[in-house]
Amino acid sequence: MRTVSFATSARDQLLGSEFRRSYGWLTTSVHRLVGSRCDAEDLAASAFTELAGMEDVSHVRQPRALLTTIARRLTYEFWRRRDLERAYLEQLALAPEFYDASAEEICVAVDELMRIDAALQGLSAKAREAFILSQFEELTYAEIAQRLGVSVSMVRKYLTQALTACYAIA
Repeated sequence: MRTVSFATSARDQLLGSEFRRSYGWLTTSVHRLVGSRCDAEDLAASAFTELAGMEDVSHVRQPRALLTTIARRLTYEFWRRRDLERAYLEQLALAPEFYDASAEEICVAVDELMRIDAALQGLSAKAREAFILSQFEELTYAEIAQRLGVSVSMVRKYLTQALTACYAIA
């Protein structure tokens, strides 16, 4: 027979009661931001999943405030992913020979773009720009240096930083 500790039981009760009390409210709040009921439900559920994943929820004094913060972060990530996906599809459509990618291939590519984007967020704006100009516009170091108004050695430094960040996620 399995025994359940009092702490686990109290935690489950807290999470269950907060879910019943706040899920509908959070979904409505997120729906106003994203405009889609289905996306709002997914984001609200993900916010609760993150809350449930916390080791100790007993210290949470204002669960709705925490859930709102989590849901807003998830919403920003949702928007960023949607924007990256849209940009990727636009670039794919502009390719000389349009490649008819499957939904799965697009999803994998967008996931990779999101990981690269997250890795590059820790860099300076010029380092991110140097990486984009190098990788996507295929400019030379000299062309990048001229465009950014920096030396070629600074471009090398920027690209080293960017590639190091990208390799760290691999």
